[in-house]
Amino acid sequence: MKKILIIGATSAIAQAFCKRSLHNAQNDFYLIGRNAEQLELIANDLKVRGAQNVFVEAADLNTFEQHEKLIEKAQNCLKNFDWVLVAHGVLGDQKSAEHNSHQTLEIIHSNYTSQATLLNCIADKMEKMGSGVIGVLSSVAGDRGRRSNYIYGSAKAAITTFLSGLRVRLFKSNVQVLTIKMGFVDTPMTAQFSKGPLWTKPETIAMELVSLFENKKNGEYYLPFFWRYIMLVIRLLPSFIFNKMNFL
Repeated sequence: MKKILIIGATSAIAQAFCKRSLHNAQNDFYLIGRNAEQLELIANDLKVRGAQNVFVEAADLNTFEQHEKLIEKAQNCLKNFDWVLVAHGVLGDQKSAEHNSHQTLEIIHSNYTSQATLLNCIADKMEKMGSGVIGVLSSVAGDRGRRSNYIYGSAKAAITTFLSGLRVRLFKSNVQVLTIKMGFVDTPMTAQFSKGPLWTKPETIAMELVSLFENKKNGEYYLPFFWRYIMLVIRLLPSFIFNKMNFL
């Protein structure tokens, strides 16, 4: 049985991850998200599926001053963290945010700043425990700035770099840090986009993600795996070609 902290628990991928983790174990969960009503529905569903204990906490994760208390409360309820999944964030409206500093800051705070401060609090706890796995949902958007989402992409690049350093910090403490670089995933956050063959479902991501957690993998992973090769090509494109590719 695992004691699992989920931050951003109402996201489609987080929900799929929780369900998948119950296939082989009766885990305890602490779910943090913004929508209290939805958190309760998720908690009840997990209990039906076999979860032992499910605690919920509704919070605005961009209220940075409460982060330390949030993590302290979660630890007191679970008594330990075996797995931590950070899955909160927003895609935002790139075109609108380009001309609105508040929207720009919301994208950056949700996808980087709030995650970094939360992860520092979590790292302090798990460093003392000397075990556990931390997984954070990043994105292939952080591999190279693109016209269509460079604000969101810049935040994902920042959290990827942050996690690289955190992985080094926690290495001697036997705490694994997973950076999950996801491609296109069909979730409510991407409902406005047309879907094609490169798109995948949250359940597919969750299946691979649980496997990484179970095997205590450490490092950066592209999900699905083929995005590693797609982004390799994207990164290698010369600027004079890349800048003319309007579909990006």
